[in-house]
Amino acid sequence: MEIDLKYLEEVFHKHNLKITPQRIAIYKELVNSKEHPSAMIIYERIKKIYPNVSLDTVNRTLLTFSEIGLVRIVEGRGDPKRFDPNLRQHHHFRCIKCGEIYDFYSEEYDSLDIPSELKKKFIITSKRVNLEGICDRCRAKRG
Repeated sequence: MEIDLKYLEEVFHKHNLKITPQRIAIYKELVNSKEHPSAMIIYERIKKIYPNVSLDTVNRTLLTFSEIGLVRIVEGRGDPKRFDPNLRQHHHFRCIKCGEIYDFYSEEYDSLDIPSELKKKFIITSKRVNLEGICDRCRAKRG
């Protein structure tokens, strides 16, 4: 995926963040990932280019990216946080065997009605459906 560096510069400037080679590399690695990587996965890939970068720096950078709206954190149970650069409305399926997370799109899920008791109590800012089960690869392994 091609990175729009001008857009990235604008977002960084808007949030008073310095543009560093490490931040750009972390963002590129995340956007080009075919998965929903954790900070550790990004760190393992980035340290080959920037051997002095720490796991803490990668983690804090990813959390900052989340706070400023460049990425989203994918919810998981007990696992390390996973990050998603896909900001289009979509949902997730997580395999309970291998832990892989798959994006899927559904207009029906996008338009789910929020229960009135939640609308009264909370301000809803987004809707995401998270499904869990066994992916086709793990199902095939079970034979």
